[in-house]
Amino acid sequence: MIELKASEIAKIVGGDLIGSDITVTAAPIFNSNQATKGSIFLALVGEKTDGHNFVSDAFAHGCVLAFVTREVPERCIVVKDVLAALNSLASYVRQALPELKVIALTGSQGKTTSKDLLRHILETVAPTVAPAGNFNNELGAPITLLQCDEKTRFCILEMGARHVGDIAKLCQMATPDIGVVLRVGTAHVGEFGSEELVAKAKSEMISSLSGSAIAVLGQYDQYTPAMASLHSGATVTFGETTSADVRATDIEIREGRPHFDLVTPAGRASVGLRIVGIHQVSNALAAAAIATNLKISIDLIAGALSTAELHSKWRMDIAELNGLVLINDSYNASPESTEAALRTLVLFAQERGGQSWAFLGKMHELGASSLQHHSRLGTLASELGIDHLVCVGSPEYAAQITGSSAMTVHLLDSKELATELVSQMSQGDVVLVKASRAEKFEDVAESITEKWNSREVGGEN
Repeated sequence: MIELKASEIAKIVGGDLIGSDITVTAAPIFNSNQATKGSIFLALVGEKTDGHNFVSDAFAHGCVLAFVTREVPERCIVVKDVLAALNSLASYVRQALPELKVIALTGSQGKTTSKDLLRHILETVAPTVAPAGNFNNELGAPITLLQCDEKTRFCILEMGARHVGDIAKLCQMATPDIGVVLRVGTAHVGEFGSEELVAKAKSEMISSLSGSAIAVLGQYDQYTPAMASLHSGATVTFGETTSADVRATDIEIREGRPHFDLVTPAGRASVGLRIVGIHQVSNALAAAAIATNLKISIDLIAGALSTAELHSKWRMDIAELNGLVLINDSYNASPESTEAALRTLVLFAQERGGQSWAFLGKMHELGASSLQHHSRLGTLASELGIDHLVCVGSPEYAAQITGSSAMTVHLLDSKELATELVSQMSQGDVVLVKASRAEKFEDVAESITEKWNSREVGGEN
């Protein structure tokens, strides 16, 4: 963060400084344990906790200032709304760094992976700030932006939405130089009510851009390409068709990992991704389209994509367990990402020659269409030739599977019962673990790992 005196910050956020003046040198935090020297503590009030009770702990860990809504003994700025004050501070810092290039991404699928790939490219060029994990809301985006200082050249922001208007507010704060919509899908359709409303929320990324900014749009659904009409400035497309400005050709899958030729207005270069799944091609193309418009050479882009590895945990994480391959994709699940994971499972099983096991839990936030989406994916699993579909507390996946299916369906009520199936697995088998975040399927992956390793040590195989 750029250095600012507490008295300056009080004027920026419209609050009252209580205590002596001091220079703030680090970005805000909201977890007192994560405080760093010179940082600001955000005393947020939630349903279960009150940040005001942790101000002293934050100061003990290095904080020098707190944003509060009621006075505390430590140095603080009293404001009406801590989040609003954070937003005002982030907006000020953004305007104070005119040389900073801000890239904002949104989409129903692929934000975090695209961000990780883009960060890997940009870090080879100049100092880059990007969020850890999916820090993409009204709290995460401004905190990420406030990590930038005069040396930072690129800032990548993820922007999620729970309501129409959320992304527009974040864009007003961040004023992106490049706004990206990856794709519109069914994630959060239960919250918004329809894909059309999801598209409306995502389109705020493009309608909020200034005329000098660049819009980057995926070609993977019917809604995203149409957003070009909302922007008066330059628009760049990415996809796998000849009409895309940045595209992939000659796609091959080797050991589950995509290899392709990247084609941009600057030429053609080979890419061999280290990350798993055919769906990663679109994420790589998004990163390439952004980097191309930041004037980075195609050779550098292709080279960086070919060496990038994911930093975010539980996303298509491949573990070799002494003869068993475990694909841990338990961070979250939507219909689109689950379909991509199932297709990846099949590719791995075909290469390994063993049986395929899909441990699936519920996908949340799908509203009235939940049964339809779950059953479609169960049917798809059968059509793809997956050997075992393990429905953990989610019988909906099996709703449309007929008795003629060669796939074995396991309907189990608990994770504990599901992981007992390890006793039926053999070397060469491939296991996928996937569900929405609330289902905590990382526990399933961990249990499968422990049971398999114990079995192998015991010489049962």
